[in-house]
Amino acid sequence: MGLDIGDTAPEFNLKNANASVGGSSMTLEQTRGKNGLIVVFECNHCPYVIASISRLEAMAADAESMGVGFIGINSNDPEMYPNDSFEHMEKRASSMSYSYLHDESQSVAHAYDAKRTPEFFLFDEHLKLVYKGRMDDSPRDPTQVQTNELRDALDAMLRGEAPVVSQTDSIGCSVKWKA
Repeated sequence: MGLDIGDTAPEFNLKNANASVGGSSMTLEQTRGKNGLIVVFECNHCPYVIASISRLEAMAADAESMGVGFIGINSNDPEMYPNDSFEHMEKRASSMSYSYLHDESQSVAHAYDAKRTPEFFLFDEHLKLVYKGRMDDSPRDPTQVQTNELRDALDAMLRGEAPVVSQTDSIGCSVKWKA
């Protein structure tokens, strides 16, 4: 089914690989900021995610300064992709400034209808979906970015406006589903 613009964020309670930011597990309510929440489905091995790490960190810092929560969720099957195991998530999380949650059952990815890594979901202060899709038009090469849809949507939301673009196709690797 997936989420449509205006839908409420599905609840979750997931184990956190970055317990220094948040607790050992986190719920939807614990991850939100007073002005909303950005959820990014990501992983450890995808070249699109790897090329976006500095931009993910910058967006997380900007979101925090604006009262918007920011979390990463890894839903990939660690049996088929061992680099996405919780232990590898903990190693990566040691250099992350935001919570990195493990969706071991993949139920959260299904509830959000996440298809790619990275894929972003922006929710307002009432946890209503405002934007879903990509961060920008060039996740593998930051020097080629020409559009910043997530940032534009965030800025519009904080001004109390609907984003001009509320949905884009994410660009990245597919979520690695369990067999």
